[in-house]
Amino acid sequence: MTEGQRAYEAKRAAKAGMSVEKWLALKAKEAEAERAVAAKAVETAQPAKKTGFFSRLMERAQKPL
Repeated sequence: MTEGQRAYEAKRAAKAGMSVEKWLALKAKEAEAERAVAAKAVETAQPAKKTGFFSRLMERAQKPL
């Protein structure tokens, strides 16, 4: 982290009433939680398993012409 970034984070930490180290640890924890939520969302967004041949055939047979 550059000096400018550290100074910026120090200002934000002071505004929140925390030390810089505590502020950075909190930011890291929040970022990790956000990554975990995003990973879980991607995991649940996986397409459903394709139905079997017989199931698809029966489904088509049930549809009206």
